[in-house]
Amino acid sequence: MEAAGTPEAPGTGKYIASTQRPDGTWRKQRRVKEGYVPQEEVPVYENKYVKFFKSKPELPPGLSPEATTPATPCRPEGGEAGLSKTAKRNLKRKEKRRQQQEKEAEAVSRTLDKLSLGDAAQTPGALQGCQAAPPAASDAADAAATTEKAKKIKNLRKKLRQVEELQQRIQAGEVSQPSREQLEKLARRRALEEELEDLERGL
Repeated sequence: MEAAGTPEAPGTGKYIASTQRPDGTWRKQRRVKEGYVPQEEVPVYENKYVKFFKSKPELPPGLSPEATTPATPCRPEGGEAGLSKTAKRNLKRKEKRRQQQEKEAEAVSRTLDKLSLGDAAQTPGALQGCQAAPPAASDAADAAATTEKAKKIKNLRKKLRQVEELQQRIQAGEVSQPSREQLEKLARRRALEEELEDLERGL
């Protein structure tokens, strides 16, 4: 009866050459049997389902590839098929904005043509229209200035109220040692009052 691990006769089989490891040491030369396939060359196992889906055609049976080619480039609304609702909405807004700008440009060019080609009777009317526009702009500027003054007056009154409250607290003895900032606030009272008077006179 033969031993299980009987050594093969010298000269049979093949050898895998010694290789170097990443750390610099060397692996020993190995002897392998006939028919040995290195691990890298062993084909990857695929079960029958994977093989079936890989071999399955992309098109349904009986449909020729030529029939599908004209259908692919057809996209609704200039290639917006793959866009989300928000993207489509944004595209529509941009398109509207562009159209409005074009309309405004056309209107401006028409008015310029009328001014350059119109007779002397039309020109004064156009000039009057142009002159009527600046007062409207000046009214808006006046209104803005008035609101700005009103805001300043309100702010100054608030500061004066705070100064008065602080003075009352000091007189009542609530604040025994006023800080430097509080003293500065009290010193600014007269200047705040004068500024408020000037602004109220301007209104």
